[in-house]
Amino acid sequence: MKKDLGVKQAVFPMPVLMVAAYDENGKVNVMNAAWGMISAMDKISLFIGEDHKTTKNIRKTKAFTVSIATKETMTEADYFGIASGNDTEDKFERTGFHAAKSTHVNAPIIDEFPVCMECELDEIIEGDNHAVIGKIVNVCADESVLDENGHVDPLKMNTLVFDNFVNGYYVVGEKVGEAWNAGMPLMK
Repeated sequence: MKKDLGVKQAVFPMPVLMVAAYDENGKVNVMNAAWGMISAMDKISLFIGEDHKTTKNIRKTKAFTVSIATKETMTEADYFGIASGNDTEDKFERTGFHAAKSTHVNAPIIDEFPVCMECELDEIIEGDNHAVIGKIVNVCADESVLDENGHVDPLKMNTLVFDNFVNGYYVVGEKVGEAWNAGMPLMK
């Protein structure tokens, strides 16, 4: 029997997304955004507040990157979520991480995160569910996380995921099936 838990953010897993943008002076800012998702073949939607330094930067530069945090980057990824760029002038520098300018958009690619989506600002939807929507113009990945066919292998990434139930971080592990195939026996 199920027990009522009230209103909960009951989606697990949630991606741990690192959103990076330059400010008007070319300074790197990164934030941790757990509320984000692919929303079309070439779009990503991030539900981040207007008051975030990163949101302000995206409005100014019209570009950003979204990287996927890993087990190896958990400490820095969490820090990017608890420290505010509005209050901490050297937020990015404190981590010792490195950034390079994207060749596709005016935004930084953080070297330590193995997969990065390079995005142009598509639109910002104002309101209670403030959403920043980006058009993905390129995805780059470290060779260390690619399989023999040049595709990202999630098992090589140690992808970090967040749980809204007790605020834990977990790592993606075992592959248990093939999408658009596992349900085929029920088609008969």
